[in-house]
Amino acid sequence: MNTPIKVMLIDDHPLVLEGIRSVLETYDHIEVVGAQPSAKTGLGVARNTLPDVVLMDINMPEMNGIDAIELFKDQLPNTKLLMLSMHDSREYISTSTMYGASGYVLKDVSTSEIVTAIETVAAGGTYFSTGVSQVLMGEDTKQSVSSLLTTREQAVLLLVAEGFSNKDVAVKLDISIRTVETHRKNIKKKLGIATTAGLTRYVIANGLSSI
Repeated sequence: MNTPIKVMLIDDHPLVLEGIRSVLETYDHIEVVGAQPSAKTGLGVARNTLPDVVLMDINMPEMNGIDAIELFKDQLPNTKLLMLSMHDSREYISTSTMYGASGYVLKDVSTSEIVTAIETVAAGGTYFSTGVSQVLMGEDTKQSVSSLLTTREQAVLLLVAEGFSNKDVAVKLDISIRTVETHRKNIKKKLGIATTAGLTRYVIANGLSSI
């Protein structure tokens, strides 16, 4: 008998976590080695269980899934990352793959498709669910960012990526520091990126300096 695929689940929604876990446990060739509510605790458990595949949500408190990808790739280079999300935005998808995820699956797909995605990335391939593939083949990144962020948010994003402080950005755009902080918070939420360094990498990787 082949060795089962060891899978770890990370999602801050208990119902989603237990729902996927209970279904996956009905498959003989898949072994769920952990189900954690945060990327931080998930990484700790993963260091002990060494999962083949980590199925991880993107939008989570403390540390989101995209920022967690780098930590997993650094500490567990043999573990494949499969992102699970309700969002089919090109930003989430492209940034996830840029950071090293092997696949991206929408939460509304069938259980059988999640299993197929796990099997595919465990074997060294990449997997994108149908809706995600359509997004990747659609409009280019600049158009997508333009539709996702307001004009002011785009301006703030570029200045932040260039290393300007909140105070500097406020002076340049003639707005209050509090407004800059609000814009930064909204930008991070929309793009699914939690750190300033992550925003900078995102801008560079997607060639957005001329938005």
